[in-house]
Amino acid sequence: QVQLVESGGGLVQAGGSLRLSCAASGSIFGINVMGWYRQAPGKQRELVAVIFHGASTNYADSVKGRFTVSRDNAKNTVYLQMNSLKPEDTAVYYCNAKGWNSDFSEWDYWGKGTLVTVSS
Repeated sequence: QVQLVESGGGLVQAGGSLRLSCAASGSIFGINVMGWYRQAPGKQRELVAVIFHGASTNYADSVKGRFTVSRDNAKNTVYLQMNSLKPEDTAVYYCNAKGWNSDFSEWDYWGKGTLVTVSS
């Protein structure tokens, strides 16, 4: 079992910044990809940014140039630095991690989410 705990959400004015963190703990043998998804009211959950073990990244077009995803493999932690925030970034942000066990079976876990509200 793997637990993901997010922190760093809150209320910020448009143009401001926030930094989200997500720490993974539990029975972790290896983590392949960690990242962030978000779900705004009335919309489907969407990818925001992910980072692979080798540090390659993938971003949604809507956040490119404004958000930066990073990870600390030693701490099993992923971060999302969000700059130049817009009201349309308002959503619940979910951490996701995919990895494998010692028998090479794969796992996929989600955090409970942290709310980011950007006021205009």
